[in-house]
Amino acid sequence: MSLRPPLIDAAELAATAARGWRTTDGTPVRVLDVRWRLGAADGRDQHAAGHVPGAVYVDLDTELAVPASEHGPADGRHPLPTREALQASARRWGLHDGDAVVVYDDWDSFAAARAWWLLRHAGIVDVRVLDGGLSAWKAAGQPLETGDVTPAPGSVELSWGHQPVLTIDEAAALPERGVLLDARAGERYRGEVEPVDPVGGHIPGAVSLPTASHVDGGRFRTPEQLREAFASVGVPVTGEDDDGETPVGAYCGSGVTASHTVLALELAGLRGALYPGSWSQWSNTPGRPVATGTQPTPSSLAEPAGAPR
Repeated sequence: MSLRPPLIDAAELAATAARGWRTTDGTPVRVLDVRWRLGAADGRDQHAAGHVPGAVYVDLDTELAVPASEHGPADGRHPLPTREALQASARRWGLHDGDAVVVYDDWDSFAAARAWWLLRHAGIVDVRVLDGGLSAWKAAGQPLETGDVTPAPGSVELSWGHQPVLTIDEAAALPERGVLLDARAGERYRGEVEPVDPVGGHIPGAVSLPTASHVDGGRFRTPEQLREAFASVGVPVTGEDDDGETPVGAYCGSGVTASHTVLALELAGLRGALYPGSWSQWSNTPGRPVATGTQPTPSSLAEPAGAPR
C-alpha cells in the first residue's frame, strides 16, 4: 500500500512543483497527462495545447491497454497490457524505480483512475490522482506548459499482480457470494441503450452504482459519503457487517471507469477487484447471460447474449 493518500490536490501539487518536482522527502515526482474520453480522439492535441508543466502524455488506448489492432472483441475493448509492454511505456515516460507518480485528466479522473490502478497493479507504490484534474490546476491559478514533453528514458522495473483482478468466470460467480458493481450509466445497466457494445443490459446479479456518483464538481466525494453510497447497494462497510470479508468487484464497459470505482472504494477504506474485460468482453462472449431492468437478476433467469430481443 502507498504511504501517501491516493489523491493529491492542486495546492499540494503546486508545492511539489516549487520543490523542483520532488516530494517533501526528496523523492522525484513524475506527472502523467492521461486525457481520454470514450469515442473521442486521443488527447495528444489537448496536451500540446496546455498541460501541467513537465507532464508527459499517456495514450490510454495504446499504452494503458492492448492496442485495438492486437486483440479481438472477445477480449474486451481495453484488455490489460502485458507487464513488458507497460514497462516499455513507463520507461518512455521517464519513470525510474522509486519515483512517485501523479496522474490527471480532464474527465472527472475516469481515465486517470485507469492509470492509477494499472501502475499500482504493476508494483508502483506511490501513485496519486490529481483531484479535480486539469480544471482544478487551472482554477488554482497554476501555469500551463505547451508543446510536447519528451523526457529522458527511464529504467523502471515493473512487477505484476498487486491489485485484485476478476476473470470473466470470477465476475459471473461473484454475485453469489459478494457484490458486483456495475459502474456504467443506469440506462446502460437497465438495457435501455447501448452505444458501443452488441447488447444492452448487465451481468446477472450485478448492482448499479454509476461511477459519476463518486464525484461532485469533478472532485471525489468524502470518504464518509462514498461509504454511504457503497453501503446503499449492499457493500458491507469495514467494521460493521462482516469486517470486509464479503468480496467486492467492479466492471464498466471496458475496464476504464470501473478503475474509478476501485479507487473510490479505496478512498472509502474498502477493497475491490477490477474485471478488466467488463461488459465489452461479456457481451461479445457467446452464451453469457444478459439481465435487464432495475433489479439484479439471477443468472438462471437471464437471457444469453445474442438472444432475440
